[in-house]
Amino acid sequence: MLILAKILLGPVLLAQAKWLRKTALRLPEAEGPRSGLEAPDMPPAASAEPLRLLVVGDSSAAGVGVDHQERALALPLARHLAQRSGRTVQWQLLAKSGVNSLEALELLAQHEIGPAAVLVVALGTNDVTSQMPPRRYIANLRLLVERLMAQAGVENIVFTGLPPLHTLPAAPQPLRWYLGRYARKLDRALRAWIAQDRMLRYCSLQWALPHEMAIDKFHPGPGQYAQWARMTAEIIEGEFIRMSSGRD
Repeated sequence: MLILAKILLGPVLLAQAKWLRKTALRLPEAEGPRSGLEAPDMPPAASAEPLRLLVVGDSSAAGVGVDHQERALALPLARHLAQRSGRTVQWQLLAKSGVNSLEALELLAQHEIGPAAVLVVALGTNDVTSQMPPRRYIANLRLLVERLMAQAGVENIVFTGLPPLHTLPAAPQPLRWYLGRYARKLDRALRAWIAQDRMLRYCSLQWALPHEMAIDKFHPGPGQYAQWARMTAEIIEGEFIRMSSGRD
């Protein structure tokens, strides 16, 4: 159906996409640190090793839509994990506006990456806009995971699902409809892959509402970032930290 829609609506979709790129409000990435240590309120046990966290992604991971990393994803996530686990969290953020899953692989090669046990990935919207085929999207993500397992020692991974682009206020119809359908297609492929691997977990963004977005009507607003960080922390604690403690 999407192929037929692309053929029939091609000229309209192309014109609307060009208009959107030309008129969209360009917001900067959030200011602030991209690595650091977050300690729990209560001093951790002397024997407790730091929980090492790596966040990789596109403009949403970079905090576009808010002014500072304090209100974005990675830093609040590290703070939540520190309080939930009672351990110091050593965190690092590697993110850049506009990158898709293929370009994220190039981003990894441009930065020094420290050890990390937990990886959070936020990629996909730019794969929609660049029309990345689902198989290639998953292949890129698989390669990203393999590289970070080898390079950083990653053991557990949370993938953020595709946002509900069918509600995207910045995009006119029928472009909004088409982007939404393509996002669902990539999201189905992502969830199918995750279901086959016990190291992988999925964090949905389908709850995000358009009226809570940033002023560009494209990126998350402060409340959405806060909810995203809380949900991701709950997944990491419930699926990885507690499970690991149970094995010990």
